[in-house]
Amino acid sequence: MSASNDHPAVWSRLDVSEGLGLGALIAEPDGFRLEATEVVVDRGTRYSCRFTVRADLGWVTRAVRVEILSGDGVRTLALESKGTHWLRDGAPAPELEGCVDVDVASTPLTNTLPIRRLGLRPGESRDIAVAWIDIPDLRVRRVTQRYTRHQSAEGRGRYVYRAPDHGSYELTVDRDGLIVDYEGFAARVT
Repeated sequence: MSASNDHPAVWSRLDVSEGLGLGALIAEPDGFRLEATEVVVDRGTRYSCRFTVRADLGWVTRAVRVEILSGDGVRTLALESKGTHWLRDGAPAPELEGCVDVDVASTPLTNTLPIRRLGLRPGESRDIAVAWIDIPDLRVRRVTQRYTRHQSAEGRGRYVYRAPDHGSYELTVDRDGLIVDYEGFAARVT
């Protein structure tokens, strides 16, 4: 795997008036780090989102830090996983018990975590519990998501992502598991 920040991915958001994100997957001795930033302008809403997600060598989320800059100032959120127990800003978050992945709602980058961790073969599906972070308000809740892998097409991995509250979307990924196209949400620029 060429997890490196030498060539960060850039996505254009398709679900808002103006939105652009930049993200990198960085290999570290004890796991992986996802670094990203998003800038969004939509119907009077303007904000930037900056986040870091740390995962172990098995792609299990261990720590998350999110920072939002908007007209309301700067707000931050920190999540940390201690085995099956989660902390939110240092306090126990029992509602997240059993979550393995995190999904920062403003970016396709965090979809890489379950895609890499699950290692699904074409035709396989898996339901997972994730700590879903709504952006820009930083609400966190437990969400069940389903990932189904399909046959690759045109050199890209293909998945369908489904969540009860958000619908079903087709995802295509590169060889590192980074999103190329996320139906109706984001498309890779570079």
